[in-house]
Amino acid sequence: MFDVVGITFEKGNRVYYFSNNKLNIKKGDKLVVETERGLQFCTAATDIIQIPEAKIVSPLRPILRLATKEDKRKNDDNNKTSREALEKAKKISNELKLDMKFIDCIFTLDRNQLVFNFIADDRVDFRDLAKRLASIYKTRIELRQVGVRDKAKEIGGIGPCGRILCCNTFLNDFNSVSINMAKNQNISLNPTKINGICGRLLCCLKYEDDTYTELKKNFPSIGTKIKIDGVEVKVVSHNVLNKKITIEKPDKTQMEVEYNNESNK
Repeated sequence: MFDVVGITFEKGNRVYYFSNNKLNIKKGDKLVVETERGLQFCTAATDIIQIPEAKIVSPLRPILRLATKEDKRKNDDNNKTSREALEKAKKISNELKLDMKFIDCIFTLDRNQLVFNFIADDRVDFRDLAKRLASIYKTRIELRQVGVRDKAKEIGGIGPCGRILCCNTFLNDFNSVSINMAKNQNISLNPTKINGICGRLLCCLKYEDDTYTELKKNFPSIGTKIKIDGVEVKVVSHNVLNKKITIEKPDKTQMEVEYNNESNK
């Protein structure tokens, strides 16, 4: 087991685990960590906890220090500059006629890197844009093209269930979602019903897919013929949660009946 602290960066809710580095850290503390991009300001999302080695993503980086007043001042200045840089990038991209929409802009605490996230329908040649931004801010510029799901995660909103979007609250990673998951749950394939505000399939289609798949193992396939009370009928649809099926009798009438794999043979 390793002593770690879960941390979150300012623009995001994904939890990353860092070694507490023998520091006495409490949930909510402001911290400074070193990442591949450089020094970054973050917040402790947990107290010191223990997690097994199997869940550690190597290498386990240490937390450098509790944030000082100077770190917090720098972070506030960086956030202000980032907002200005975002508007500057939008203006320059329009001048260069680049088809891109910016989501956010993030300065590392040590100002060694300025990262812009954007979405675009196609690949964008942003070399001139990067050069102009580098000449203004005198630091390394990174322009990252992300997907519409990332934009929804950043902006947030209310889902069709009436709750705040999963991606904006607790969902750390985007799982693969397929149309077969909607079919597996007998959900209408109307795009307005199965697509989220990002325009992609709802992430929540993934949540119950395994349960439906497991429950359906005991049900006859739709279209097959089975015998119920000695009468051969055709299976029309499933209601796996209520353990019922809809059948079609020889006279073409349909009815819903309870299905038990052992008794209905």
